Amino acid sequence: QVQLVESGGGLVQAGGSLRLSCAASGTIFAINTMSWYRQAPGRQRELVATIDSSGGTDYVDFVKGRFTISRDDAMKSVYLQMNNLKPEDTAVYYCYAWIIWSMDYREYDYWGQGTQVTVSS
Repeated sequence: QVQLVESGGGLVQAGGSLRLSCAASGTIFAINTMSWYRQAPGRQRELVATIDSSGGTDYVDFVKGRFTISRDDAMKSVYLQMNNLKPEDTAVYYCYAWIIWSMDYREYDYWGQGTQVTVSS
């Protein structure tokens, strides 16, 4: 059994910052690519940022220069530092990871439950 648990969401004024965390737990052999997605009301879930097992990162255009994704493999965690937040960043943010399960050494994908980020103008 593997779980992803996000934390760090909340209410912030425009221009402010938040740091999201996502911790994986369970029978994990290794974690490959980890990503953050977000879903605003009435909109489809969209990719925000990705970090691979080597630390390589990729961002969608609308967060470049404002958001930073990082990971700590010892803590089985991924983070999203969000600076200069805008009202349009308001959404539920989800952690997503490809994890190799220790029971069969096969790779499976998992979602966290989401954490709400609200940016007021």
